[in-house]
Amino acid sequence: MAEGRIDPGWWRGRRVWLTGHTGFKGSWLGLWLCEMGAKVSAVGLEPEGVPHLFHQLDLSRRLDHHIGDIRDADAMRELAEQAQPEVVLHLAAQPLVRRSYRDPLGTWATNVQGSLHVLEALRSLQHPCAVVMVTTDKVYANREWDYGYRENDRLGGHDPYSASKAGAEIAITSWRHSFCGPAAHQTPHLAIATARAGNVIGGGDWAEDRIVPDAMRALAAGQAIPVRNPQATRPWQHVLEPLGGYLLLAERLLEAHGTSKANAYTDAFNFGPSLESNRSVRELIEQALLHWPGQWADLSDATSPHEAGRLHLQVDKAYHQLHWLPRWAFDTTVERTVAWYRQLVEQHDAAQTTCLNDLAAYVNASPTN
Repeated sequence: MAEGRIDPGWWRGRRVWLTGHTGFKGSWLGLWLCEMGAKVSAVGLEPEGVPHLFHQLDLSRRLDHHIGDIRDADAMRELAEQAQPEVVLHLAAQPLVRRSYRDPLGTWATNVQGSLHVLEALRSLQHPCAVVMVTTDKVYANREWDYGYRENDRLGGHDPYSASKAGAEIAITSWRHSFCGPAAHQTPHLAIATARAGNVIGGGDWAEDRIVPDAMRALAAGQAIPVRNPQATRPWQHVLEPLGGYLLLAERLLEAHGTSKANAYTDAFNFGPSLESNRSVRELIEQALLHWPGQWADLSDATSPHEAGRLHLQVDKAYHQLHWLPRWAFDTTVERTVAWYRQLVEQHDAAQTTCLNDLAAYVNASPTN
């Protein structure tokens, strides 16, 4: 089966509404869309902290940039009306597990109610629109299995972040079933799918309480890397992997809209790495130290908030229905991620150039399996 490849020409001039563009994944996706010539209208919160990838990429000059909160239904409706999108890529979220323990209500309001505000804002559209609603691999009821979760496995979530994202999946599915169709209370114009991705790493992630940013900050300062849960296993993938999946899914959604093939895409899709990339946090750190020598410290604490121990995804559905495949193996993913941060330390203005180099290398790479 031939690999599904994104068509840059398909995106040239395409009206895209991107939420969460000031976040880590959103900044990378905004750059990719701009490089393909899409007309991007974007909304997100003010970037937190310094440095921040959104500023490093100077994205406010390249797209129609708006600061806004998806919990504000009126603002979302107004922005959607202005954008008149053909494609919506919804990434805005409260994405941090440990922060969700500190702010559970804000996490639920953003991840569930905010997602519904985005969908409600699109109801007035009078033309076909593909909508990719991004959630997470943590939507599954985690049973600490040794094998990967499939899209039809039970949803759940121990911590507020995971549970809110599972709630978002249920709410989005309900909204699609209730309001997409030919009836008087429905719209025939929207094609909606959800996308669940594994743990993403890559240059430009500066978030709190994430292992790679914590590691890179420690190495740059000549300190030991703090590691909370070295035995936890995650499906590590470069940030460009799921973003490519979202773009490919959006293409297929819009192309199939109104045809007999539409139902194949208006559903949930996993985007995870190949099996060999399901590694422990310890393995991730030891691989990173091959490219930036240093030390790490085991800070395991039984009193810390609960986080999943084992977690990985089956991506057969994305392969068979979208022809999507991951392109970078674990070693390549870690090497390019560490190189991004090292170059920034050694060449302080290298962020945009390094991102573009990574993007070009990824687009031209062959599948890993």
